[in-house]
Amino acid sequence: MIPRIPSEPSRYRVAVWRELRRSGAVQLGQGTWALPQSPSTGDELDKLRTLIGPSGGDMLVLGARAWTDDDHDRLQLLFDEARRAEWAEFTSECDKALDELRGEIAKQKFTLAELDEEEQNVERLRRWHRELAVRDRFAAVDRATMQAQFDACAAELARFTELVYAAVGFD
Repeated sequence: MIPRIPSEPSRYRVAVWRELRRSGAVQLGQGTWALPQSPSTGDELDKLRTLIGPSGGDMLVLGARAWTDDDHDRLQLLFDEARRAEWAEFTSECDKALDELRGEIAKQKFTLAELDEEEQNVERLRRWHRELAVRDRFAAVDRATMQAQFDACAAELARFTELVYAAVGFD
């Protein structure tokens, strides 16, 4: 796909760029993006068109097939590299969440306000995990490992929740 969006106001370019990334598209060159075919591709393209429309821009969408097996492999590698980078960031954020929860437990900071903050953080990770799993159409990483990473955060949050409720008398 080739979106064409006026440079000003920049909010349209930013919104389209974010949606392209959210959809799992990879940039092939300046202004040229690839999105793997999936059941949701049509919806994703419609959403992009809706974002582009008010800017006065447009989008050209082309179906394509790799010319050679090497081209196919290279394109899949681009998708996989993008997903692995996102999964690595997700893993890092899960590690931070685990450290935060363990730190609060060690400090015995068992307040409802802290619990609310930690629940929001783990919920953000839950949504992110779900979105990444959808975007990772070629299984660039071991899904079971990523699920286990998130499950560790959820389990630690459950432990923290029990401690908070015990501390504030909600047994």
